[in-house]
Amino acid sequence: MPRIRVPVSAYVVDCAVYVDGERLKGRWSHDAAIDEVRARGEGFVWIGLHEPTDDQIEGIADTFGLHELAVEDAVHAHNRPKLERYDDSLFMVLKTVCYVGHAEPTSANEIVETGEVQAFVGRDFVVTVRHGRHSGLQEVRRRLEADPEQLGLGPAAVLHAIADHVVDTYLDVVETIEDDIDEMEAEVFAPRSAMDPEQIYVMKREILELRRAVMPLLKPLHKITEGYSSLIPHEVRSYFRDVEDHLSSVAERVAGFNELLTTLVDAVLAKTSMRQNQDMRKITAYAAIITVPTMIAGIYGMNFDSMPELHWRFGYPAVIVVILALCGLLYRNFRKNGWL
Repeated sequence: MPRIRVPVSAYVVDCAVYVDGERLKGRWSHDAAIDEVRARGEGFVWIGLHEPTDDQIEGIADTFGLHELAVEDAVHAHNRPKLERYDDSLFMVLKTVCYVGHAEPTSANEIVETGEVQAFVGRDFVVTVRHGRHSGLQEVRRRLEADPEQLGLGPAAVLHAIADHVVDTYLDVVETIEDDIDEMEAEVFAPRSAMDPEQIYVMKREILELRRAVMPLLKPLHKITEGYSSLIPHEVRSYFRDVEDHLSSVAERVAGFNELLTTLVDAVLAKTSMRQNQDMRKITAYAAIITVPTMIAGIYGMNFDSMPELHWRFGYPAVIVVILALCGLLYRNFRKNGWL
């Protein structure tokens, strides 16, 4: 069948035909591509879409026989990571994450940005649908095209490469967040720091966003490694086991981050309470010291005629000395006990 050169639509990122791990030259429409593969009786089609609408994906869904419920999920996104089997195809959803750069982790409002990748996998096709600015798969495609042996394993190899890429980004994000948490922990336990617990809550919220991407993906990957579908051959399932191990490591670290941040919140609140107690002790100590001259001045301000030393020549200096002595004694005791 002759190759057909077609313009690429804005929502179609790439459409390619692969035979024996090699990409056939030319640009293809989705229907011409699948016709070429089925006429040859070998190879597969990989078409990548970016945020298509219902109308835009309708023709592709009809050509590849995609289930309408899965198509609806792919268009509207906002799904949990999952793996579903529809007749002779698989539909997998993966959450992508991206670390948002910032000057200081103690002043950031957003640390993790999420996107979504859905993959329809059949015996002779892969349709990927992306949502989000950072969820590009161009590097995955280039890496696979540079490895014909791996790409020759078929659509399952593409699904593995996508899952591996997504989990690798999880690892990168987790390592960067770990540095942020270490910096935040050092700030919390610095002697005279004034860490705002609100920033720790911001970090906990972002960790929760990462957790929603990571944790639900464990079950779909485990199902694949257990032989959930014949579309994933045994030689590819072994690669998925490695991805599952990496994801389990990420999940453990994310769970540890959540516990550590909870501990940091408790530490900040305890530190704040301790600081408030110290302030109250200082206020109480100074109030007690001020009480001495106030009390003596109040007594001698009652203007009675018959008061001790009222008409004594050295009465005033004596009172001042007594006030200073008592105040000094109180100050010394409070300093000794750590109140001042």
